[in-house]
Amino acid sequence: MKTIKGPGLFLAQFAGDEAPFDSWDNITRWAADCGYEGVQVPAWDARLVDLDKLATSDTYRDEWVGTARDNGVEVTDLSTHILGQLVAVHPAYDAWVDGFAPPEVQGKPAARQEWATGQVKKALTASNKLGIGQHVTFSGGLVWPFVYPFPQRPQGLVDTAFDELAARWRPILDHAEDCGVDVCYEIHPMEDLHDGVTFEMFLDRLDGHARCNMLYDPSHYVLQCLDYLDNIDIYAERIKMFHVKDAEFNPTGRQGVYGGYQPWVNRAGRFRSPGDGQVDFGAIFSKLAAIDFDGWAVVEWECALKHPEDGAREGAQFVRDHIIRVTPHAFDDFAGGDIDDATNRKMLGLD
Repeated sequence: MKTIKGPGLFLAQFAGDEAPFDSWDNITRWAADCGYEGVQVPAWDARLVDLDKLATSDTYRDEWVGTARDNGVEVTDLSTHILGQLVAVHPAYDAWVDGFAPPEVQGKPAARQEWATGQVKKALTASNKLGIGQHVTFSGGLVWPFVYPFPQRPQGLVDTAFDELAARWRPILDHAEDCGVDVCYEIHPMEDLHDGVTFEMFLDRLDGHARCNMLYDPSHYVLQCLDYLDNIDIYAERIKMFHVKDAEFNPTGRQGVYGGYQPWVNRAGRFRSPGDGQVDFGAIFSKLAAIDFDGWAVVEWECALKHPEDGAREGAQFVRDHIIRVTPHAFDDFAGGDIDDATNRKMLGLD
């Protein structure tokens, strides 16, 4: 068995224009001070990284990694959540997500998709050059507006959407294969890949592409009332990344999964800081250890109540307390003995 690495921290929720969150040097120093050993980097945030240079310049890459290491953290992985979202956008969301893209492609869905595809590929190239074998992203969504429809969906609508989604991602996944990097989709509402069934529908259309994998985040499964422990057993071979994010689901007679259009603090389902919600992380870390998961345990801090800096500091210790240093031998080895084939056959009454 292998010991999970960590704690790591996803920086997307912390990057900002004020110190210590305003530069790569400052934020990595701050993360190390919070107790983190690694950071997951949002590849779209120019305050933290120049993706073009990271993919093309050995000098920039060495200096960038060196700054993090000098400050006490490793780069765990790159994230293209926002960029992956733009690979597949239903027209209903065009105006909503246009701000994720540069001005020259805003209002131009086809050009925006082409730009986003190139950015995700660039991040995969950068991952390869960094020696990192996994990468997290969103799938985007073409059919999400029809997730719970009335009237019923026209026959073939979902198949058409997933055929197109797979066609858009296959060249990216083929590039990932060339780079030796796993693409790990965060299974998430609003994305077409929002549960196990939809992941399998996508994977089938990709002929089981080896680079099509998952990031495991139990918080999204709690809020869908999905069995997040069974999910590990089902998808053990495809789970290559792990977000430590907590959640709680407290339905009432007035609201349930859909939340009544309420702000986060008033929803039945809320994200919480690690340890403050309902996720059984003890069971999760045990299952991940048992399946030989050797990636990073990365805190993705999102909470409706707690201050982010408090959540970050507490999250580092929370992960440290849950990582299982796996045993190198069976606990009852002391009672064993040297047995040969003849002895085994004798014990079974065969000789």
